[in-house]
Parts: sequence; C-alpha cells; structure tokens
Amino acid sequence: MAHGSSHLASVIIPAHNEQAVLDRCLSTLLGDVAPGELDVVVVANACSDATARVARSHSVRVVETAVAGKPFAMRLGDDVALAYPRIYLDADVELTTGAVRALVDTVSASGVLAASPVPEYDLTGVRPIARRLHKVHRLLMSDRRGLAGAGVYCLNRDGHSRVAPFPDVISDDGYVHRSFNPEERVVAARARSVVRPAPTFASSVRRRVRVRQGNRQLDAMGLSLDEGRLGLGALGRLLRLRQVTIADAALYLAYIAADRGVVWWQNLRGSDVSWGTDTRSRHGSGPIDGGN
Repeated sequence: MAHGSSHLASVIIPAHNEQAVLDRCLSTLLGDVAPGELDVVVVANACSDATARVARSHSVRVVETAVAGKPFAMRLGDDVALAYPRIYLDADVELTTGAVRALVDTVSASGVLAASPVPEYDLTGVRPIARRLHKVHRLLMSDRRGLAGAGVYCLNRDGHSRVAPFPDVISDDGYVHRSFNPEERVVAARARSVVRPAPTFASSVRRRVRVRQGNRQLDAMGLSLDEGRLGLGALGRLLRLRQVTIADAALYLAYIAADRGVVWWQNLRGSDVSWGTDTRSRHGSGPIDGGN
C-alpha cells in the first residue's frame, strides 16, 4: 500500500495497554511534524484500557485487534502502512520528529538498510540498585548495541523486504539486528530516543530473562550474533579501568545469577517466557512506589 505515498515515512507503534505512556510518545513524535509528513499507525492489541482512545486524540490512524502479541501487531501495522521507510517505535519510548528525519536520511545512504537512534536514558523513578545495574550494563553495551535496545528501528524498502513479515519472536529488535550485516545497519548519530530502564532489581531481572529467552530463540533460528557474547572479561576490564566499583560488579554478577536461576526454573517447569508488556517496569511521568 506504500506505492505513490507522499509521506516521509510510516511509523508503526504496537501498543498493549499503553495508555499511561502513549500520550507522551505521540506528543513527542508529532511535536514538530508538518501536515502529512508522517503516516502514524497505532496498533492497539488486546487492550483493556484506553490505549486506542489516547491514540485517536492525536489524530493518528488506529488499528484495534483482540489478538495479543507485538509481532502480530507489527504485521497488522505493515498491512495498512502507506510509506517507506518504516519506523517501528515502542509506545513507552520518545522519538522526536527531527530524529525521524535523521533516521530516514540515514537509511537513504547507499548500502544502508536499517538504522536506529542513539538511546538516552531517563532514570526518573529508577531505584538506586537498578541505577547501578543500568550503569554497568550501559558501559558493557556501549559499543555493541546496534539496532537493539533503543526502542526504535528504521527500515528502508529493501531492509523491510529482508525481515518482513515479522515472525513470532520474543525479541523483534534482536531479530532485526541479526538479519543485517554490520555494514548494512547503522546507529544514526543525529537521532536520539529516550528510553526508560526497568525501575527495580526485580523488574530488571524479568526484562533480562525475556532478553535471554529471545536470544536463545534467535540462536535456534540460525541467526548468529556477529559481535559474539559478552563474557566476564568485559566486566573485569571495566573494573581495571575504574569505570565501575567492586560493589557495582558484584551487584551485576548477582543480577546475572538471578536471571540464570529464573531461566533454569522456567526450563525445569517446561514453561516459556513470552514477550509482553511488563506493566511493573513501565511508568509514566511519576515515580513508582516500592521495589529497590
């Protein structure tokens, strides 16, 4: 349906019970938009709140479905999207109109098929222990994040044809990242997204469990990770450079142990971790009570 569109890009936002954060997402996205510049589609999937109503208040197109699941919502968004490039945006992430333009410029370069912004982290409401975890993780991932972790990625027409229709995977951004060679995917230096990390130790572990299960699923699909796995040597290097303290490193090791313990227990029970909105790690503009 993208033939002949005059839009700069289509922005597809899968949203499951996201009324608390969607207004902020859309207000930021449309803050500097020109009339007709963006084709924005919010796919409200299996919502029991006012997600669809919030989306319509911003005069964007809304698709509603009773079927849950982010990949399914992305496929529905693709069915009605009008333009290329396609930008896939998490509902709890902020992306400005200017950042959209920078992403579109990036994927117009020869040989580039996919791009993501540089993530910036809003730690409002994040508890001290979770802040320390995030600090270590951010340093470990600083030069290897790629298309994953920014809550946004952009695909031009050729890039989209490489990965669509999106399969039912836990980690869609991991799937997209692994589907391109390093020279085909670019982190757009002029684009920023605002991401909110999990606010407590427990919610951080839950999020990491989903990431680990997602990575295992992608491995089983034969999608390799070009940059390889992070080992303990990377954490040791941060210690030697005094970028983290011994207490920070010990906390991070406890975080990894908790993640592996949960995955072991899930495997023992024969149950899987599926992707879904973890409302306990979502928050709007205010702090969250309780937790670490």
